[in-house]
Amino acid sequence: MGRKRFYRGPVRREPEPYRVNERIRSREVRVIDENGKHLGIMDINSALEIAYSRDLDLVEVAPNQKPPVCRITDYGRFKYEMKKKARESKKTHSEVKEISFRPTTSEHDLEIKLKKAKEFLEDGHRVKMRLFFKGREKVMLPKGKEIFYKIFEKISEWAEIEKEPVQLGYNQYVAVVKAKKK
Repeated sequence: MGRKRFYRGPVRREPEPYRVNERIRSREVRVIDENGKHLGIMDINSALEIAYSRDLDLVEVAPNQKPPVCRITDYGRFKYEMKKKARESKKTHSEVKEISFRPTTSEHDLEIKLKKAKEFLEDGHRVKMRLFFKGREKVMLPKGKEIFYKIFEKISEWAEIEKEPVQLGYNQYVAVVKAKKK
């Protein structure tokens, strides 16, 4: 006997983010040609005629404007460029890196962690420092800010505090950013 196959329903596709050609609902549109030249406000049929005569598509790029802005372009290429821009914007987005240490962390280990934090800041990231307390160290919670301020003295030439130390449970956090040049 063969394997049973189950019907999983129709394949769902993501809706197109832009309206193209006949899917544009507005009667009048503001048209920009493939070279970026403003052609003016015209009715949708004349805009489609111009686009079709150039073997291109009419793409609605700003639907919330009055009248909507449409661009005459190759839709496949337009989608590719938009995806490329989205990827580029994700790359330049800085991450938040976290450096953790305890109140009993040795001086040498602390220097290594601060060196790593400096590298993160130079790469354009923000750094969140976490001081966490375990077991009997929890008695030292009130001294947490003092420990942070000793660390700030060491890093003051290349970093500055974005937010003051905050306590969450048995952890204390502080956000640090690259120091602005004076």
